Amino acid sequence: MLNDIQEVLYSEKDLQEMVDRVGAEITRDYEGKNLLLVSVLKGSVAFMADLMRAIKIPARIDFMSVSSYGSGTKTSGVVKIVKDLDLNLEGYDILIVEDILDSGKTLSYLMEILQARNPASIELCTLFDKPERRQVPVFPKYVGTVIPDAFIVGYGLDYAENYRNLPFVGILKPEVYGG
Repeated sequence: MLNDIQEVLYSEKDLQEMVDRVGAEITRDYEGKNLLLVSVLKGSVAFMADLMRAIKIPARIDFMSVSSYGSGTKTSGVVKIVKDLDLNLEGYDILIVEDILDSGKTLSYLMEILQARNPASIELCTLFDKPERRQVPVFPKYVGTVIPDAFIVGYGLDYAENYRNLPFVGILKPEVYGG
């Protein structure tokens, strides 16, 4: 598995510093609000677990699973809700927690669906932002870091459901995914 990594972009320490910074920003901005963190499975699970511990105010959590990639490296543009939220969103300040914001298609669709459920507010938090790949106007309020247009894996990010368990984030060698 490690032989498939071209370069380590972010170490465990780098990731923890990003999470701590974003957690402090969220703590400051959502003080006194009815915060609900919505994790988009599966990729955001590592980030969500660390982020919720870095937030120092009361917050509820829920999970949603959507599919738009399959086993490929590019979004299909078709979004399927695999697991919906368990909570009624009225009155909650929703913060969607995502691992990576790429084309924006999936998150744009997801935000539209959730907005229709009458939350008090809805914002987006992403660990990694690839703005040069954006195809629809989606603007995260919280960003761990902006990344280059490379295929990254680790810390929840996968290729064909593998590499999620790497404790760092690295660039996958193109020959692994046929790029």
